[in-house]
Amino acid sequence: MKRLNIIVSGRVQGVGFRYFTQSIASSLGLTGWVKNLPNGQVEIEVQGDKELLNEFKKRISKGPSLARVDNIVEKEIPVQGGESTFSIRY
Repeated sequence: MKRLNIIVSGRVQGVGFRYFTQSIASSLGLTGWVKNLPNGQVEIEVQGDKELLNEFKKRISKGPSLARVDNIVEKEIPVQGGESTFSIRY
């Protein structure tokens, strides 16, 4: 079990990126959240099995059709207990 903090930059706001991210995470059984940042980036905290996290990162690097992912920065952070879903934060 791992938890990652991921910052995604590019054209990732106003293109359905958060909903796309939530859909992928939910389909893989991952937990955490995604939110837009004031600087135009998207922040994600995602938790789950290492192999599933690798698949998640591969899929979000493509983004939805209108998005353009320029850069992804990730760091491992402490695992959090008690989460059961992946949500969109506002």
